Amino acid sequence: MTSIASDPAPMAAQPVGQPLAKPPTPAWVAVLFKARALIALALVTAFFSAMAPNFLSVASVLITAKHIATIAILGIGMTYVILTGGIDLSVGSIAGLAGMIGGALILNGVTAGPLGVVIYPSTLTVIAVVVAIGGLIGLLNGTLITRFGVAPFIATLGVLYVARGAALLCSNGATFPNLIGGAEYGNQGFPLLGAGRLFGIPVPVLIMIVLAVAAAWVAANTPFGRRVYAVGGSERAALLSGVRVGRIKALVYVISGMCAALVGLIVASDLVAAHPASGETFELSAIAAVVLGGASLSGGRGTIGGTIIGACVIGVLGDGMVMIGVSEFWQMVIKGTVIVAAVVLDQLQGRIIGARD
Repeated sequence: MTSIASDPAPMAAQPVGQPLAKPPTPAWVAVLFKARALIALALVTAFFSAMAPNFLSVASVLITAKHIATIAILGIGMTYVILTGGIDLSVGSIAGLAGMIGGALILNGVTAGPLGVVIYPSTLTVIAVVVAIGGLIGLLNGTLITRFGVAPFIATLGVLYVARGAALLCSNGATFPNLIGGAEYGNQGFPLLGAGRLFGIPVPVLIMIVLAVAAAWVAANTPFGRRVYAVGGSERAALLSGVRVGRIKALVYVISGMCAALVGLIVASDLVAAHPASGETFELSAIAAVVLGGASLSGGRGTIGGTIIGACVIGVLGDGMVMIGVSEFWQMVIKGTVIVAAVVLDQLQGRIIGARD
């Protein structure tokens, strides 16, 4: 009889309809993506150090540190917003309005009672009141988004115009100058907030450090922080898990508004004057710092530490361009390019690495 040879063992085949397995990403690629803000900071610092001999002088470093602090404080509030998948375009206008309210309280006080008695609040009271007002404006943003279903972009854009108009109405477009207070009114000391130093370190930098440490601890170690990440990761899943999504989203806008108001006071204090146009384009710097620091605009990924590094990049870039004489118009072009590049890198990180932090 003719022997029948057995068929060779069939080769393993890829199941029909299933995508091919994605090859693992080299470790060095993941490291480059995650360290992109530090790499960018090193590059811009080296470039401007070579182009401007005085760039790393003590005086220049202290000035740049103050500018970084204002961007970073705005970025801390913006980080919480972006972690939930939102955006806050109103922070610059809130900063401008906060400076104007603070200037009005210091110069003109508050008229109270039927006899028209003018009360001049202390500097600490002015700071507390203005920061609280910033929180209320943030609450307005949060309410529009969570209660009325307005898209974050539209809600905060509308509040941007409302806050900017309110700032102009505070003085009919004029500046509040000489914000030094008076001994007879008991409201001296306002300039120390933006221009003062403690142990040789500018006060805004110390404020930034304290806020950054507190915000990072809250984000990493508290139920609120975990819920913020959960909302940004999957709002529906967070809702099904019992997270009060509306409350979390409203609170992050309150935090953002309070940070913006504090920045407005710092800027007015540093200049010893408040102008209604102060804070223009601040929102772009804050968003750029957050995205450069590794946060995803779709939410769920980002850190406060990354935002601080991103703020350093934006601050060094801005001051460096001023020191080497780059036109203000080109500065806007370059900053816009940086924002677009940061978003593109974020999208590439998601496609190549494919995993959220």
